[in-house]
Amino acid sequence: MATIEHSVIVSASPERVFELLHRVEDFADYSDLILSIDTLGDNRYRWHVRAVGMDWSFDVEVTEISPPYVLAWESLDGVRNQGRYQLRAVPEGTEVSLTLQYEIRNRLMEKAVNKAARPLVGKVSRQILERVEARLNE
Repeated sequence: MATIEHSVIVSASPERVFELLHRVEDFADYSDLILSIDTLGDNRYRWHVRAVGMDWSFDVEVTEISPPYVLAWESLDGVRNQGRYQLRAVPEGTEVSLTLQYEIRNRLMEKAVNKAARPLVGKVSRQILERVEARLNE
Protein backbone atom coordinates (compact mmCIF):
# COMPACT_ATOMS: atom_id res chain seq x y z
CA MET A 1 0.00 0.00 0.00
CA ALA A 2 1.18 3.52 -0.77
CA THR A 3 1.34 5.87 2.22
CA ILE A 4 0.81 9.63 2.31
CA GLU A 5 1.40 11.69 5.43
CA HIS A 6 0.51 15.31 6.11
CA SER A 7 0.46 17.40 9.28
CA VAL A 8 -0.50 20.94 10.21
CA ILE A 9 -0.98 23.08 13.31
CA VAL A 10 -4.54 24.30 13.93
CA SER A 11 -4.97 27.15 16.41
CA ALA A 12 -7.64 25.46 18.54
CA SER A 13 -7.75 22.83 21.26
CA PRO A 14 -7.74 19.12 20.35
CA GLU A 15 -11.29 18.85 21.71
CA ARG A 16 -12.63 21.54 19.36
CA VAL A 17 -10.72 20.19 16.34
CA PHE A 18 -11.82 16.61 17.03
CA GLU A 19 -15.45 17.69 17.38
CA LEU A 20 -15.44 18.91 13.77
CA LEU A 21 -13.33 16.08 12.35
CA HIS A 22 -15.67 13.56 13.95
CA ARG A 23 -18.55 14.93 11.82
CA VAL A 24 -17.48 12.92 8.78
CA GLU A 25 -20.58 13.86 6.78
CA ASP A 26 -19.47 17.52 6.89
CA PHE A 27 -16.17 16.83 5.08
CA ALA A 28 -17.90 17.63 1.77
CA ASP A 29 -18.14 21.23 3.04
CA TYR A 30 -14.40 21.33 3.63
CA SER A 31 -13.00 20.27 0.24
CA ASP A 32 -13.78 21.07 -3.39
CA LEU A 33 -12.87 17.51 -4.42
CA ILE A 34 -15.40 15.81 -2.15
CA LEU A 35 -18.72 15.95 -3.99
CA SER A 36 -20.83 14.51 -1.18
CA ILE A 37 -20.83 12.06 1.72
CA ASP A 38 -23.85 9.89 2.52
CA THR A 39 -24.37 8.62 6.05
CA LEU A 40 -25.09 4.88 5.95
CA GLY A 41 -25.37 4.30 9.73
CA ASP A 42 -23.15 2.37 12.16
CA ASN A 43 -20.22 4.77 11.54
CA ARG A 44 -20.31 3.98 7.80
CA TYR A 45 -20.27 6.56 5.03
CA ARG A 46 -20.35 6.60 1.23
CA TRP A 47 -17.90 9.14 -0.19
CA HIS A 48 -18.32 10.66 -3.67
CA VAL A 49 -15.07 12.26 -4.83
CA ARG A 50 -13.91 13.86 -8.09
CA ALA A 51 -10.17 13.29 -8.61
CA VAL A 52 -7.79 12.82 -11.54
CA GLY A 53 -10.65 13.60 -13.94
CA MET A 54 -12.84 10.79 -12.63
CA ASP A 55 -15.69 10.37 -10.18
CA TRP A 56 -14.98 7.85 -7.42
CA SER A 57 -17.34 6.39 -4.84
CA PHE A 58 -16.39 4.21 -1.94
CA ASP A 59 -17.78 3.21 1.41
CA VAL A 60 -15.76 3.69 4.57
CA GLU A 61 -16.21 2.68 8.16
CA VAL A 62 -14.84 4.66 11.08
CA THR A 63 -12.82 2.02 12.94
CA GLU A 64 -11.42 4.00 15.87
CA ILE A 65 -12.82 6.96 17.75
CA SER A 66 -10.71 8.07 20.72
CA PRO A 67 -11.70 11.66 21.54
CA PRO A 68 -9.95 13.99 21.25
CA TYR A 69 -6.88 12.31 19.82
CA VAL A 70 -7.66 9.65 17.19
CA LEU A 71 -10.14 9.20 14.36
CA ALA A 72 -9.40 6.30 12.00
CA TRP A 73 -11.23 4.66 9.12
CA GLU A 74 -10.90 2.08 6.38
CA SER A 75 -12.68 1.50 3.11
CA LEU A 76 -15.24 -1.26 2.73
CA ASP A 77 -15.24 -1.23 -1.08
CA GLY A 78 -13.97 0.75 -4.04
CA VAL A 79 -10.43 2.10 -3.74
CA ARG A 80 -8.85 0.20 -0.85
CA ASN A 81 -7.72 2.78 1.71
CA GLN A 82 -7.33 3.44 5.39
CA GLY A 83 -6.57 6.62 7.19
CA ARG A 84 -5.98 8.09 10.59
CA TYR A 85 -6.13 11.56 12.08
CA GLN A 86 -3.87 11.83 15.13
CA LEU A 87 -4.29 15.00 17.22
CA ARG A 88 -1.73 16.28 19.71
CA ALA A 89 -1.86 19.37 21.90
CA VAL A 90 0.97 21.82 21.20
CA PRO A 91 1.53 25.37 22.52
CA GLU A 92 0.07 26.85 19.31
CA GLY A 93 -3.10 24.70 19.51
CA THR A 94 -3.30 21.23 17.97
CA GLU A 95 -0.99 19.35 15.65
CA VAL A 96 -3.17 17.31 13.32
CA SER A 97 -1.40 14.49 11.50
CA LEU A 98 -3.07 12.56 8.69
CA THR A 99 -1.76 9.19 7.54
CA LEU A 100 -3.49 7.73 4.50
CA GLN A 101 -2.71 4.38 2.91
CA TYR A 102 -4.28 3.21 -0.33
CA GLU A 103 -3.98 0.45 -2.89
CA ILE A 104 -5.20 0.37 -6.49
CA ARG A 105 -5.27 -3.02 -8.17
CA ASN A 106 -5.32 -1.80 -11.78
CA ARG A 107 -1.67 -1.23 -12.85
CA LEU A 108 -2.42 1.45 -15.46
CA MET A 109 -4.73 3.36 -13.16
CA GLU A 110 -2.29 2.91 -10.26
CA LYS A 111 0.45 4.80 -12.13
CA ALA A 112 -1.83 7.75 -12.85
CA VAL A 113 -3.26 7.83 -9.34
CA ASN A 114 0.13 7.46 -7.65
CA LYS A 115 1.45 10.41 -9.64
CA ALA A 116 -1.53 12.57 -8.68
CA ALA A 117 -2.34 11.17 -5.23
CA ARG A 118 0.33 12.81 -3.09
CA PRO A 119 -0.39 16.39 -4.20
CA LEU A 120 -4.13 15.64 -4.31
CA VAL A 121 -4.30 14.24 -0.79
CA GLY A 122 -2.12 17.10 0.41
CA LYS A 123 -4.51 19.58 -1.21
CA VAL A 124 -7.61 17.90 0.25
CA SER A 125 -6.01 17.63 3.68
CA ARG A 126 -4.97 21.29 3.63
CA GLN A 127 -8.42 22.38 2.46
CA ILE A 128 -10.15 20.33 5.14
CA LEU A 129 -7.94 21.56 7.96
CA GLU A 130 -7.96 25.19 6.79
CA ARG A 131 -11.74 25.16 6.58
CA VAL A 132 -12.07 23.37 9.93
CA GLU A 133 -9.86 26.05 11.47
CA ALA A 134 -11.91 28.82 9.77
CA ARG A 135 -15.12 27.30 11.13
CA LEU A 136 -13.59 27.14 14.62
CA ASN A 137 -12.76 30.84 14.38
CA GLU A 138 -16.27 31.93 13.28
